[in-house]
Amino acid sequence: MDAEVDPGTKTRAAGTGCAAPPRRARRPGALARALALSCHPGPVVAVTTLTLALAVTAGHGAGRCLLITAAVLTGQLSVGWCNDAYDARRDGATGRPDKPVAAGTVGEGAVWAGAFGALALCVPLSLACGVLAGTAHLVAVTAAWAYNLRLKATPLSWLPYAIGFASLPALVSLSLPGGPWPAWWAACAGALLGVGAHLADVLPDIRADLANGVRGLPHRLGATGTRLLLPVPLVAASVVLTLGPPGRPGAGAVLVPLAAGAIAATGLVLGRRRVKAPFVGAVAVAALDVGLLMAHGTGVG
Repeated sequence: MDAEVDPGTKTRAAGTGCAAPPRRARRPGALARALALSCHPGPVVAVTTLTLALAVTAGHGAGRCLLITAAVLTGQLSVGWCNDAYDARRDGATGRPDKPVAAGTVGEGAVWAGAFGALALCVPLSLACGVLAGTAHLVAVTAAWAYNLRLKATPLSWLPYAIGFASLPALVSLSLPGGPWPAWWAACAGALLGVGAHLADVLPDIRADLANGVRGLPHRLGATGTRLLLPVPLVAASVVLTLGPPGRPGAGAVLVPLAAGAIAATGLVLGRRRVKAPFVGAVAVAALDVGLLMAHGTGVG
């Protein structure tokens, strides 16, 4: 499909206030780079890597780990490309040079083609992991598409993130022989991490989103409210991952949620002078949660 650019997706020339001519990705290498940047590569890599690590800790063999990772990768690519393609006109209206479609380096049609192509691969790859495992993952991918197309502008904007992150332990666990469900605390911690990821993802764009009529949960809370809420689900995940797994936690383990709370509180206090401090604190707590999840796995296997 030719990488044409919609006339409405024009960026503003820096410092002039005039519409800059769209740039088209004519070489295959340039088009591939633009598509790679348009898929939201940071979240794609983070979620896919987390799933691979969960699969390894659950005891899957190399072939099954590769299959699970491929299913999640294609699902994440489809979601990222769907997001950029659907928001193309909105991003163009606000002059987002970091968005390849809005910047004119790739056409909206090419990004939609990538989204549906990745989705077409995701379905058989997911079901190859097992009917229940594949269904759990495809429900999450469907929820993510629903977020892109509608739910991001509603008070339920957090729900697809919660479903998506909770599905990762389910996909890994249900793919094991016998298809055991993951432990409740693994799925619960995943959901809480998802809510935190949603708040962190939206926080930098709240003002621009509001100008475009997007009113998800973080937008309704406002930037200050979102910063204050951001650490809450992440610290809650620390508590769940410490107290949820079987066995009596040692004194060192009990200190983990206390440390998570202290890190988050420090970020909020420093946020009075440094705007990015709460976000940095939340990222530190999220990293601690991921480490705990890696240590405990899905609770089966």
